[in-house]
Amino acid sequence: MRTDALQKARQAYLPVLPLILRDLSSIRFFGENSCPGNAKIEELFPLTSGQAYLQGKKGDKREAKALLIGVVFSGGQAPGGHNVITGIYDSMKQLHPQSRLFGFLNGPGGIITGKSQELTAENLESFRNQGGFDLIGSGRTKIETENQLRASLETVSKMGLDGLVIIGGDDSNTNAAVLAEYFKKNGSKTRVIGVPKTIDGDLKNAHVEISFGFDTACKIYSEMVGNIARDAQSAKKYYHFIKLMGRSASHIVLECALATQPNLALIGEEVGQQKKTLKQIVDEIADLICKRAELGKNFGIILIPEGLIEVIAECGVLIAELNHLLLDASHADASSVRPKLTPSSQSLFSSFPKSLQEQLLLKRDSHGNVEVSKIETEMLLMELVGNEIETRAKKGNSKAKFSPLRHFLGYEGRSGYPSNFDCNYCYALGFTALLLVEQGWTAYMASVSNLTKEPKEWGVGGVPLTTLMNLEMRKGEEKPVIQKALVDLQGESFKHFAEKRESWKLQEEYLFPGPIQFFGEPVFTDRIPMTLLLDSREP
Repeated sequence: MRTDALQKARQAYLPVLPLILRDLSSIRFFGENSCPGNAKIEELFPLTSGQAYLQGKKGDKREAKALLIGVVFSGGQAPGGHNVITGIYDSMKQLHPQSRLFGFLNGPGGIITGKSQELTAENLESFRNQGGFDLIGSGRTKIETENQLRASLETVSKMGLDGLVIIGGDDSNTNAAVLAEYFKKNGSKTRVIGVPKTIDGDLKNAHVEISFGFDTACKIYSEMVGNIARDAQSAKKYYHFIKLMGRSASHIVLECALATQPNLALIGEEVGQQKKTLKQIVDEIADLICKRAELGKNFGIILIPEGLIEVIAECGVLIAELNHLLLDASHADASSVRPKLTPSSQSLFSSFPKSLQEQLLLKRDSHGNVEVSKIETEMLLMELVGNEIETRAKKGNSKAKFSPLRHFLGYEGRSGYPSNFDCNYCYALGFTALLLVEQGWTAYMASVSNLTKEPKEWGVGGVPLTTLMNLEMRKGEEKPVIQKALVDLQGESFKHFAEKRESWKLQEEYLFPGPIQFFGEPVFTDRIPMTLLLDSREP
């Protein structure tokens, strides 16, 4: 495989391990008390509920045995995934050189079909500190039917796996919990451990400080937003509407806003809490444009979360109605759906451009939800704001010149070279996942703590997967799922943003983060996410 200079240099990077992981034979996981859980969840997971939170501590040295481990990428890409796998590999070889690692191909479907490849020092070497999931591929298959579960059990039993590590987001870790319960119920020796992955940043809680990939993705997006802001400030004639990934949560928008200081950043959780209507949002943007025009400024930067349309009051109602109507439909057209909507939703739907109507009617995802990444919310806002500016101009209330441009920053951030933070974090997560398997734990998510400190001071532990779960409606049925973590409007990072954003509206206080730095002073190369740093501080 052809490599360039940077690729080779990144392969040579040595992730910094926490001190506690320097001597693997003396680490023990200790749990003090069992965790009280949701009664309904306990009914569904009777064998794996009630487990204790685990903390890694130094203990007596022990003899390790050779292990057979399987690993799988599940869901969308996130920078750092390859370092989780190299962390698993390096730690298992340190414990016992005869241990072997197998990667299931193209996601959880590979577990069902038994398609895997052995991962060796040779085929892992070129993937160290690299982006993407191309080592073994990924997929979005949900393992939930009896046939799928039975096939998965047959695969791990036939291979004689001691452990299965599932690297994924909230739905993927729900898969991990389901598999762990099923394996235990059927007497399998295979332990199942999850690893927190998602660039959206919505897989976190009191014991999982951040999901991997978030830092890198936000740095990539922030570079692009900063570049666009510099261009806007130079040309002085365009408003850039920039939609950023993050379906249910606006963590990416918040992080990028703190890093770049745009003129306006919409936070979906705030819009939802305040029950803002589409008209109110359009007026807010139009007000900003008109006020800046009075200062002779007909340009600006506006950040929009991917899932905004779902949390706008009347739009959320419309989408819920459409989800219900299209539950089992592979195709629908506006003329057949419109009469089945409630009068208010019918009126709103009809007011949208034809292109947006068609996007709202696209086939639902595996959970029965609209695919918000395919809905051009930024285009809708541009059109409605343009209409509002034109109306104000006709009334003599505005002389603003409105020339909008749109951007969607999505896939660009999912597979870049991981930052030093994500390289170190993922490598430590791989070590932690392997140790949890080696010590007999199952139905846990690997966790690394104290992330605002130097990597050598990080701690390691395990979080019972069932403590992260609740029941949600999926395709008309209650399903156990790991709850998404939304932006905390009482958190320190949002408060800091709220204090600063007014001054960004009329002034150009743009910041230009530039590309991720891999070489040089730690102040440039080892920066951690701003939201992580702010939220770790005492209020």
